[in-house]
Amino acid sequence: MKIAEIYQILDEVAPFEAQESWDNSGLLLGNMDDEFDKIYASIDLDSNLIQKIEKNSLIITHHPLIFKGLKSLNPSIYPSNLIYEIIKKDIKLISMHTNFDKFVLNKFVANEILGYKITEICDFLVFFEVNKSFNEFAKEIKQKLKISNLRVVKAGGFIKTATLCTGSGADLLGSFKSDCFLTGDIKYHSALESLENKISLIDINHFESEAYFGQSLAKNLQKYNLNIIITNSINPFLYI
Repeated sequence: MKIAEIYQILDEVAPFEAQESWDNSGLLLGNMDDEFDKIYASIDLDSNLIQKIEKNSLIITHHPLIFKGLKSLNPSIYPSNLIYEIIKKDIKLISMHTNFDKFVLNKFVANEILGYKITEICDFLVFFEVNKSFNEFAKEIKQKLKISNLRVVKAGGFIKTATLCTGSGADLLGSFKSDCFLTGDIKYHSALESLENKISLIDINHFESEAYFGQSLAKNLQKYNLNIIITNSINPFLYI
């Protein structure tokens, strides 16, 4: 199969033109006429994962390995070290970041993983009804996303409506109304602001909330009869 063929399919799933202006989704390594044998999917790339990927494969990641302009390649420093390794193994690389968030990942996590019926979608945000106590809802989220230590801001005892944005969505606070916001990478001042504004927060972590990238991609590619090897990079954080 050629890169051009899979790229067209991926563009149908989550149009690359829908990515944010600062993003770098698309074909990052290889050319459209290249052929490959196997398809892998992962939230990111790391050294251990590259060792497991077979030669002449395609890896589809959520986060772009090349994000900013590279003025030089130093094989001892990230991300150049990984670029060197995937070139040596003739691995092709496509990334689907903010376009995939908008069209697939946020909906998949809210519906398929958390089990809630979505009532509204607005760009990166998905809305759903909860109608549970905050403590019950937070415990449920912790279990379903398999988060060992859950950080929360409890601004009220009952959650009627909730909003979700996987990854890092704290900058979206203030742009919507909801009893509770689920996102990752929440900073101290965002938490304090939300507490004062009576909006509860559940920090679902960046890695844990987006670790379903491969699973959600595979589901959307089933109708094209494409087999994907679902894997994941290592979560750089440890909980001690």
